[in-house]
Amino acid sequence: MIYPKSIASLIEQFQKFPSVGPKSAQRMAFFLLRMSKSDVENFAKTVIEAKENTKTCEICFNLSSSSPCEICSSTSRDKSTICVVSESKDLIAIEKTNEYKGLYHVLQGLISPMDGIGAEDIRIKELLNRLTDESVKEVILALSPSVEGEATSLYLTKLIKPFGIKVSRIAFGLPVGADLEYADEITIAKAIEGRHEID
Repeated sequence: MIYPKSIASLIEQFQKFPSVGPKSAQRMAFFLLRMSKSDVENFAKTVIEAKENTKTCEICFNLSSSSPCEICSSTSRDKSTICVVSESKDLIAIEKTNEYKGLYHVLQGLISPMDGIGAEDIRIKELLNRLTDESVKEVILALSPSVEGEATSLYLTKLIKPFGIKVSRIAFGLPVGADLEYADEITIAKAIEGRHEID
């Protein structure tokens, strides 16, 4: 079926979102068209406000309403540790645990030669500049166990070690409540590798 130009353009815009294929884009477009005019106007207004009122923190590169962000400007955070994440959504996931009280650094991507993303395309240089501060004692790498995450972690470890700063990596393994028999070999291997002594 050939859609009117306005609907085809709307579907095309939704397809620009990550992991949204033609069918999902079509569903979203038709859902939007079924919404009331006031709901569509509110939706559009919210998107524009989010774009206009969101800043990138000048220190850690997290998305925030201010720069420096609330975490970087907090006096109660532990300034001796920096947790390195790929995206702001990873930072939010860690914050939800209420376990980590240090600072962050958002790389805004991972090294991925297949996608044409090199070390100079993400915020590595800015991280290294932060490590000249003598109060930093540990860098925690909280990057995904994907090929890109592993490559970025190895690259960062080589760059950070000469600073004399401890480099650690978050543990990977089995999610709580999961059955061992259903886990894949890599997940089980990571769980064994990240084991710790029982007190």
